[in-house]
Amino acid sequence: MDNVLIVVDDLEAVKTFFLELGLVLEGETTVEGPMVGQLIGLKDVRATLAMLRTPDGQGIELDKFHTPEPVRFGPVDAPVNTMGIRRVMFAVENINAVVAHMLDHGAELIGEMNYENAYRLAYIRGPEGIIVGLAEQLG
Repeated sequence: MDNVLIVVDDLEAVKTFFLELGLVLEGETTVEGPMVGQLIGLKDVRATLAMLRTPDGQGIELDKFHTPEPVRFGPVDAPVNTMGIRRVMFAVENINAVVAHMLDHGAELIGEMNYENAYRLAYIRGPEGIIVGLAEQLG
């Protein structure tokens, strides 16, 4: 897998959220025109894209559509059991420090637990209701 796309309204806030999680900004650009529209099945497309990468190379692409107007489907703070892609999960070291850091930067803790003495897990919610899972392997 190369990347996962997340369409956002506040590109700067969401980008900052992922940068605080330790991703690195690979690049940012604006795309537009008929070829872009043909690829994604929309007309009159103009969007700003920010590509971020984890230290091991996995990608998160953030897109802010200027035209056509983006469509919100469901509430911003939809629960984890809402149908569709609901979260991305990252393997981290020192999960307690990562959670504390993200809470200091505006994230909301949804919940945390130990799973069978093998993993420490936490779910946090960031800007625009984005849910991120964090997993630290124990032992």
